[in-house]
Amino acid sequence: MASTDDLTIDEPEDLPIISELTQSRHGSAFPSIDDYAFLSDCETSCLIASNGAVEWMCVPRPDSPSVFGAMLDRSGGHFRIGPYGVNVPAARRYLPGGMILETTWQTPTGWLIVRDALVLGPWHNIEQRSKTHRRTPMDWDAEHILLRTVKCVNGTVELEMSCEPAFDYHRATARWEYTGKVYEEATAVRTTDPTIGPTLVLTTDLRLGLEGREARARTRMEEGDELFVALTWSELPAPRTFEEAAQKMWATTECWRQWITLGKFPDHPWRNYLQRSALTLKGLTYKPTGALMAAATTSLPETPGGQRNWDYRYTWVRDSSFALWGLYTLGLDREADDFFAFLNDATTGPDGEPVPLQVLYGIGGERDITESELPHLRGYDGAQPVRIGNGAYNQDQHDIWGTMLDAVFLHVKSRQQVPETLWPLLERQVHAAMTHWQQPDRGIWEVRGEPQHFTSSKVMCWVALDRGAKLAELHGQFQRATEWYTIAEEIKDDILTHGVNANGVFTQTYGGDTLDASLLLVVLTRFLPPDDHRVRATVLSIADRLTENGLVLRYRTETTDDGLPGTEGAFTICSFWLVSALVEIGEVQRARHLCERLLGYASPLRLYAEEIDPRSGRHLGNFPQAFTHLALINAVTHVIRAEESRPAGNFQPAHKPG
Repeated sequence: MASTDDLTIDEPEDLPIISELTQSRHGSAFPSIDDYAFLSDCETSCLIASNGAVEWMCVPRPDSPSVFGAMLDRSGGHFRIGPYGVNVPAARRYLPGGMILETTWQTPTGWLIVRDALVLGPWHNIEQRSKTHRRTPMDWDAEHILLRTVKCVNGTVELEMSCEPAFDYHRATARWEYTGKVYEEATAVRTTDPTIGPTLVLTTDLRLGLEGREARARTRMEEGDELFVALTWSELPAPRTFEEAAQKMWATTECWRQWITLGKFPDHPWRNYLQRSALTLKGLTYKPTGALMAAATTSLPETPGGQRNWDYRYTWVRDSSFALWGLYTLGLDREADDFFAFLNDATTGPDGEPVPLQVLYGIGGERDITESELPHLRGYDGAQPVRIGNGAYNQDQHDIWGTMLDAVFLHVKSRQQVPETLWPLLERQVHAAMTHWQQPDRGIWEVRGEPQHFTSSKVMCWVALDRGAKLAELHGQFQRATEWYTIAEEIKDDILTHGVNANGVFTQTYGGDTLDASLLLVVLTRFLPPDDHRVRATVLSIADRLTENGLVLRYRTETTDDGLPGTEGAFTICSFWLVSALVEIGEVQRARHLCERLLGYASPLRLYAEEIDPRSGRHLGNFPQAFTHLALINAVTHVIRAEESRPAGNFQPAHKPG
């Protein structure tokens, strides 16, 4: 292979991009963020590096303390299976239509195929009710097994397995002991007070050796040999033979494919991006309650080596509501029923009294998400602090009522009725927007500086009143609808008076002149029609002035008091929003070009983190990010529908609230 010195480069500006990519991939002990694969059973999730090591996993819930945490500290626990002495696979892919990862390995003497899955199977709570599920039981359920199967398909290969848990974010040491007849099973518990935290059981047809906190195995496989390793953390039985393991793999594939088949996907080259994004959003749901996580990880840095490190393993009302836009666009609306039921639970007190809507919740409905730091962890590639919890839970963010009501309206309008149990919750959110829309807040980006009058927050308060009025009409509350439409117009007039500068461009804050990518929502939420001159001026200003190398920033950190030092990458959701907004104003060719470029930034497994470094293309922030994948769905659908409708002039947007 030629070195980078031998490459022919046509354009000088490509040089720093290549050098940064080389440094990010080879100058660190940590894999690139986009190197990870994401697995989920909708109750637990994990991230697997390309070398075959599980480097992030929390059990029994995704927001529980980690048992494998090498992603945040190289000594924080891992679970690897793969060929001895080889760390770079020949290929990796998801089996089509699901969340089974297949890794193909080539060694000097042979070939291996490893398949990984968090197992799904038939509903198993048949003798007593589940202690965690609050939503309607479905046909399939998580079996609380991380299953790894191996097959030698050619030659001979030395296989090694290493399972080294580190409980409680690497604050508690693991102790292994044999629990099978010979060497086929071992159990790991905390060295101190083993009654606390999960118990991990490793079951395999390998011969396990126990070396301190590590369970190990090594064997030579020949062509046709098959074996399995199963890690479990509940009372459900693990497979005992390879045949049982293969059956569980097949059942897991079947469950995922049955779900994805419910969706409506266009016959288009971008179809696979839509399906992978839909599967990722589904994988970020917590099935027992209906919550939807913002991401599967904590503290992956927005700035390499910096302090912008947050815990995203919670459900943001905003992110979840936007995610429902994406799933609804693809005809996948069952998740909305569960999420709205989750919100109803979260906003109802123990005696049935109403509780105000928060910005974010724990995936079990917890309201207190106190933020703390883990100074003993070195952080991803040295980025500190590592945080757990999220202090934004008690912030004032006035956009949440609008995003939630918009998602509800989108969900129920096709049914032409508002569920009676949901109406009191909706009414309370409209009243909250009415009460607070004139007050400052911390905005959609959760700035940690002083509260301000953010224009996008005011726009989303208008959305709350507008969608609330539409929902009132569906509910037969016509007098209430008229009242709310009147207040919506009052909010709109105020925004157009104070939130637009002399050039007709919407500004980040009232009376300011700073651009903010969240103002793309002006057209995406139908605050103003696409042909309004202020819409066009705002979209084009963001496209021309709030971008670096064509990727959209949330805002300029040097002109926004967000309470944090340093810079950040381009928020990928903003670039996908720009694609949709460009389509809306008729710039379809420009939108397609940007969309193609953004799809080119996807990880090898078509996943996205929160941000992309505009210079290197490096993924930054937590991973995979629900916000990014939902925006991809809407952007891609916008472009496909726009191109299908030309030149007839009957374009229908991906998200059309009324």
